[in-house]
Amino acid sequence: MTVEVAKAVEECARAAKAAAPSLAAAPDTAIDAALTGMAERLLAHRTEVLEANTADVTRSRTEGMSAGLLDRLTITDDRLTGMADQLRLLAGAPHPERSIPVSTLDGGLRLVERRRPVGVIGANYEARPNVTVDVASQLVKSRNAGVLRTGSAALGSAQRLLEVVIGPALADAGIDADVIQLVPRVEREAAAALVRLPALVPLVILRGSGDSTRALATEAATHGVRTLAHADGGGVLYVDSAADADTVRSLVVASLDRLGVCNRLNLLLIHASVHDALWPVVSEALAERRVRASLPPHEHPIGYEWALDSDQEATVTVAKVDSLAEAVGIANEHTSGLAAGIATEDPDAAEAFLDGYQGTGVFWNAPTRLLDGFKLLGVPETGINLDKVPGPRGPVTYTDLYVRQYAVLPARS
Repeated sequence: MTVEVAKAVEECARAAKAAAPSLAAAPDTAIDAALTGMAERLLAHRTEVLEANTADVTRSRTEGMSAGLLDRLTITDDRLTGMADQLRLLAGAPHPERSIPVSTLDGGLRLVERRRPVGVIGANYEARPNVTVDVASQLVKSRNAGVLRTGSAALGSAQRLLEVVIGPALADAGIDADVIQLVPRVEREAAAALVRLPALVPLVILRGSGDSTRALATEAATHGVRTLAHADGGGVLYVDSAADADTVRSLVVASLDRLGVCNRLNLLLIHASVHDALWPVVSEALAERRVRASLPPHEHPIGYEWALDSDQEATVTVAKVDSLAEAVGIANEHTSGLAAGIATEDPDAAEAFLDGYQGTGVFWNAPTRLLDGFKLLGVPETGINLDKVPGPRGPVTYTDLYVRQYAVLPARS
């Protein structure tokens, strides 16, 4: 790692930490005013933001970026309006209770759980400029300062968003704009530098491809930095023997509206007893989305994540299974554990699937595309955490970004 890159990241971290008290002490009204201001400025500076994004997209297309990744990188006019709408919804969302009574101890002492900001939270993500707004807004709502690091493809868009939307809105609300920092370097090693600063950035949100995210999580652990990692994706749909053909068709179509996202349909498991009857329906739905089926014998792991394959992202793995139990076993043991759904009209089969699948999101006659903070919870997310440990799991939002502190207080007079 070059000294210049490490220094740039550390400077951002120090600036965020110095500014963090301004955000931690801000009243609820200032927090929500900052978020509302971001929405207003995003619309007012629509042309500037879209021009910066167009430059990023044009450069990346010239460099050979795949269609799915280009879709992630692109801010369309409608997507920009959607970003503003989400900011307004977040501004109107309730603030978590910061002090919660727990019990009374001997002598009348009161035990209270206090919820405090982490302080500074880092975030590493790739070619998704909307994530700059999503993460920054979640950090502001949770009163955490942030150090954001995005890939070179989206850096121009992210810089413009910080310069004309995020920073000025914070300042107008009376909050130090330095609470949100963007690493200005394009080198990949900046991500590694971000997870090596436990005294400045004790928690880092990791989003991106599985291998790179796992490598960063390992690096972070060696330096005492905790992570919330979104490393792998891929939705699973099991078509049960009692599935309705029209429902299956709608689920396949709805699950493939975007190919470069983690919660799209990735693996389709069809009960052998209905496979031949339903295959024309499935085939037609895949053709409508211009997606090909990878059929047995597969030359890849059955849970292979097509969204990360720049050459074959318009692909879904299809396989027959002999039972619901076999489908659950494959989903649990051979996929990321992000999300799986069942198409069935049999409530008992649905219940067995819901009980058997161990992943983050489970769905009955509903598409796995719904596993998203905004779609499920009405607020943007910082990512989807797949860890099988206590703590935030699934879409991580502002309500999860705190640490507990127990306070013992005198009895009320």
